[in-house]
Amino acid sequence: MTGNDTQAAETRRATLVTALAMSATGDRQAFSRVYDMTAAKLFGICLRICGERQAAEDVLQEVYLIVWRRAAGYRPERSHPVTWLATIARNRALDWRRSPRGRAFIPVPAGGPDETVDDAPRADQALVATEDGQRLDHCLDELDERPRHAIRSAFLDGLTYADVAGRAGVPLPTMKSIIRRALLRLRECLNDDA
Repeated sequence: MTGNDTQAAETRRATLVTALAMSATGDRQAFSRVYDMTAAKLFGICLRICGERQAAEDVLQEVYLIVWRRAAGYRPERSHPVTWLATIARNRALDWRRSPRGRAFIPVPAGGPDETVDDAPRADQALVATEDGQRLDHCLDELDERPRHAIRSAFLDGLTYADVAGRAGVPLPTMKSIIRRALLRLRECLNDDA
């Protein structure tokens, strides 16, 4: 990143942090700014996990209702605002996926199972493109193959821990331990790079 890119990223971050803080006071214009700055990224996450456009739109609406109610709970010193918002979107989309409606929906693209559901950027690509993407990539590269794959599968591809454990052929408690240790290492790495 060049100096101008870094400065622009910091300006966007500061604008989003301020808009979230103002949203917490009931400022609708600030909340509209939060929506405008983040809706495309959050929709990408919802669409990737839900696999169906209508469901992703419904989940996204729920995400912004949660953000409206919980904006006062955001702490900029703990995480980037996009990370906080993406976590809410991911969790809400996974809740939908685990619901009876979500389990009943099995996306099969028109051209067959090898085609993507949508040609929009993947959720992991959208997240990596955020301001913290390069640092996150660096820290992920520091992890061993198994924990790196588990983190990418669970947090960027939207798989449940049980799905990740099944694909890796390990018991669920083992996978939870692998992911927990990897998250602790990521946090240390990100804090060291900050």
